[in-house]
Amino acid sequence: MTSTAADEHRTVASVFTDRVRGTKPEAWENPAPCEGWTARDVVRHLVEWFPAFLKSGAGVELPQGPSVDEDPVAAWAAHCAAVQALLDDPATADKVLSNPHIGELPLDQAVDRFYTCDVFLHTWDLARATGQNERLDPAKCTQMLEGMLPLDDVLRASGQYGPRVEVPESADVQTRLLAFIGRTP
Repeated sequence: MTSTAADEHRTVASVFTDRVRGTKPEAWENPAPCEGWTARDVVRHLVEWFPAFLKSGAGVELPQGPSVDEDPVAAWAAHCAAVQALLDDPATADKVLSNPHIGELPLDQAVDRFYTCDVFLHTWDLARATGQNERLDPAKCTQMLEGMLPLDDVLRASGQYGPRVEVPESADVQTRLLAFIGRTP
């Protein structure tokens, strides 16, 4: 059985939420694997880019939570709950996201493809920055890597991914995925 975008978000976001809640207050300023970012910036990225993406592409406005600067845990919790409510809403199935770079997609698919996958990848960044469990779901790593490999040139051209890091072919799938997106695992 395939999971819905709502189920997938619930699963992926719960792991990220665990890392957010597990971050010690003094660790929010630790450097993250994304150049120039701190652990707080990983949360800021997810909380700030996605509402603008939704508003411009689908006319959907998420309720705004607290500032990431004031309280990254509460900011993430409010944002995550708003995204989950959007995905759980039966009316979302009838909405379309339109974007000049990706065309038109059913809104739930767009959220799954662009946002939930981003949350999944940034889970490792936050875990690495804050000294927490870095293990990602191997099945999801495999699914993402297989989907991204054919889009290598497009993904690099987007500027959203760093240069590919070389790792042995024998490396586990998580290491290969992280290296593909430009992280040094």
